[in-house]
Amino acid sequence: MTSPTSEDSFEATYAVDMHCNGCVEDIKSCLAGIPNLSLDFHVPKKLLAVKGTAAPSVIISTLQKCGRDAIIRGTGKPNSAAVSILETFEPVADSDTPVRGLARIVGVSDTKTWVDITLNGLPQPGKYYASVRECGDISKGAQSTGGPVYKFDEPIDCSSPSDLGKNLYSGQAFLSAPLRVWELVGRSFMVTSDPQHRAGHGYEICGVLARSAGVWENDKQVCACSGKSVWQERKDALEHNIQH
Repeated sequence: MTSPTSEDSFEATYAVDMHCNGCVEDIKSCLAGIPNLSLDFHVPKKLLAVKGTAAPSVIISTLQKCGRDAIIRGTGKPNSAAVSILETFEPVADSDTPVRGLARIVGVSDTKTWVDITLNGLPQPGKYYASVRECGDISKGAQSTGGPVYKFDEPIDCSSPSDLGKNLYSGQAFLSAPLRVWELVGRSFMVTSDPQHRAGHGYEICGVLARSAGVWENDKQVCACSGKSVWQERKDALEHNIQH
């Protein structure tokens, strides 16, 4: 694996509960084990800007291990980020959620895009394979998304125990592709257990790729639609298995 270059890096902003310089020092210590990070703290707004090549899911999970949650507020430059909530289209219990993963995408150049994939609650352990599909029609699940327009060769290892229950599994991968974000928005993203990336040939989840906020495009503390704070929305997201 080659070492990351400055061209690979991107900026992301996170809402983190912090009040003083002591909080700043605690967060710096917590993230010290992740190499090549540049941290910029905005304590009054409770925002942390991080520049580097670490996956957003790694930043959030590292902070959680230190007892601090974080909410991603924006990644990359304007119009360079997208997100897809990945759902199963198999029947689920009324008390369950169909969400089984999340893909966050940020473009760093015309020839490189990072894809941060988090999977959780999958019923089968093993390798999973991601692809961008032809269209954004998920009315029939992966079957209606068309063929792959880009296939990620590197599999996602999903063999860690899930926190959603016994005999469920989780995994994470940070992949790159020679794609531009504007080419992806409106298409769908699929993850499947089939190494050939075929719909209907394994356990699969999918979702539509939608534009996501860039850094400093979203510093709201209360949602204008729901009236909930970002932390109340974060609680709702976790209850629906949207981890990062």
